[in-house]
This record gives sequence, C-alpha cells and structure tokens, in this order.
Amino acid sequence: MAARRATEEMRDRVVLGEFGVRNVHTTDFPGNYPGYDDAWDQRRFEEAFRVDVIREEEDTLEFDMVGIDAAIANAFRRILLAEVPTMAVEKVFVYNNTSIVQDEILAHRLGLIPIRADPRLFEYRNQGDQEGTEIDTLQFQLKIKCKRNPHAAKESSDPDELYFNHKVYSKHMTWVPLGNQTDLFPDADFRPVHDDILIALLRPGQEIDVLMHCVKGIGKDHAKFSPVATASYRLLPDITLLQPIEDEAAETLQKCFSPGVIEIQNINGKKVARVANARLDTFSREVFRHEGLKNLVRLARVRNHYIFSVESTGILPPDVLVSEAIKILMGKCQRFLNELDSVSME
Repeated sequence: MAARRATEEMRDRVVLGEFGVRNVHTTDFPGNYPGYDDAWDQRRFEEAFRVDVIREEEDTLEFDMVGIDAAIANAFRRILLAEVPTMAVEKVFVYNNTSIVQDEILAHRLGLIPIRADPRLFEYRNQGDQEGTEIDTLQFQLKIKCKRNPHAAKESSDPDELYFNHKVYSKHMTWVPLGNQTDLFPDADFRPVHDDILIALLRPGQEIDVLMHCVKGIGKDHAKFSPVATASYRLLPDITLLQPIEDEAAETLQKCFSPGVIEIQNINGKKVARVANARLDTFSREVFRHEGLKNLVRLARVRNHYIFSVESTGILPPDVLVSEAIKILMGKCQRFLNELDSVSME
C-alpha cells in the first residue's frame, strides 16, 4: 500500500523539499508503472480535461486548465506571447522633428504604443510594399507645435502654465483614413489604447510632424506586436498538514505562508491550524526554517493543474486572446497532421 501511495505521489505531485524539488519530470508514459495504463486515450482525455475561469476583468483573465501536459501548457503560453497578431506602428515618416528626441528614438517610442485596432479586420502587408492599402495599413498622424502662453503669470515657473502643447501624448495621434477605410470601417475608433502615454517634451518653437503606418504582425517578429503584457502559468499548490498543529506552533505556521493560506480555528479551547486556500501561496518555503514545523508539512504542486494568468495590453480583451491562441494551436496541429498524411510510407 505504501509503495502504491509513493507511486501515486510521483505520478501526480511535484514535491518541494527543503533543498530541492522532487518528481519534476513527467513519467506517465506507457509501460513505466506496472498496473497503470498510460497509453493516450482521447475519451479519457476529454473526461479529465477542463477549463475553469476564476477571475475575469477588463484586461486580465485568470483561469485553470486541468488535464494537460507541461509541453501543451508552455506551447499555449508561447503562442499568446509571440504568435497572436496585433497592429503596431511599423514605418514612421518624419517630416519635421525639432525636439531633443532623435528621429530613430522617436520612431521606436511610437512603435511601442499599443493601438486599439482589431487585427482580424486586416491582412498582412506584403513584404517590400512601401505604400500600403486600406486592407493592410492604418495611418496615423502626429502634428504638434509648442508655443508660449501669452497670458501666463510673469513669476510662474510651471511649464504647464508657461507653454501650450509642451507635453506630447499618445492622445495627439489621430487616425488618417487610407483609401475607402471610412466606408469599410464606418464605426471604427482606431486610436492608441491609452491617451496619456508621454512621447516627448517640447519647448517654444519645437515641433513634431510625423506620419505613421501601422501594420499587422506577431511578437515573434518584434515585441511591439505582442498582445499581452504578461502571460504566465503555475502549478496549483497542494499543502498537506501531516499531523495536527496547535497553539503557538499554529500561529507560527500561519506566518510562514501567504495571507489566507492557513487559518486558525478554535476547537475545544485550542488553536488548531488548517489549510484554508492553498491556491494563494507562492511557496517561499519559509516553513523549512523552523525545526519544529518542517517535518509536519508537505509542500507539493498538482502536476497537471495549471493556473494561467493573462494580462492584455488593451488591444484585444484577454478572453479573445485566449480563443485566438487556441485557434492558432489547433491550426498548428492540423498542419502537422497534414504533413504526416503527405509523407509516403516506405
């Protein structure tokens, strides 16, 4: 019985010790464990696999993906980072720039400003195309000049009072329709995601006059096309108290974990610790610093339970990014199957 429990732990849990981590590698392949049928089965996978949405906000999404291997989880994360397309500034035509920001630095800053435009409405731009068309390019203009405020108080030293347009923000970027884009997108509101991104500082007489072409691209080509600020996953924590922990030891144990992980209950006049919500823990392993506690707690992570956190840059909602990433992953799988079918078997 003990051997079976040890096998189950090796198959299902990654165990964190004081000086290392056990059971890191996947071992559930056919024939590895006597008595276990680990051959992949579609029906069994469909029964075990599930996705649970835990928290959804305007630009953030937290969900659980259960019943998959680490390779699939990481492929999904990498697709979110590098292969879901967005629109970003690719070419900057500088007509006038008398600010202290060099042309190439200004172009780089403009390229990193996220643009609120659905990339699914556009095509990829042909390589070498300098002009762009209404189906593959969005055009923005930034034209601004700093002037003195003639009504500013003489004793004032505040630039906000002394000058007009001395701060160039992303809100000063305006969409200039190409071709028949006004008819193609009658309700469109193409603009930067945030209006308060500072681009440059000007002084009287200085001005910026540039034209920008936004194109469709992916993060694999340049980070400015990445649709997420962060996309990460972690394994679900699993904390087990091996025996009752009471009174002062319970209070010490509670301080060893993140807030909300351990709660103390009053049972028959004694303070007794229990695991309230292991999900909240970050596994600092602080408990191993206490000789009287380190052998009373088992820290582990559930091997096939992934907690995903996706934070969008605001270009597309995070739930849309997740669905697009799934479609891309499905397309990759289909291309692989097609390649297998096209290879002649000898």
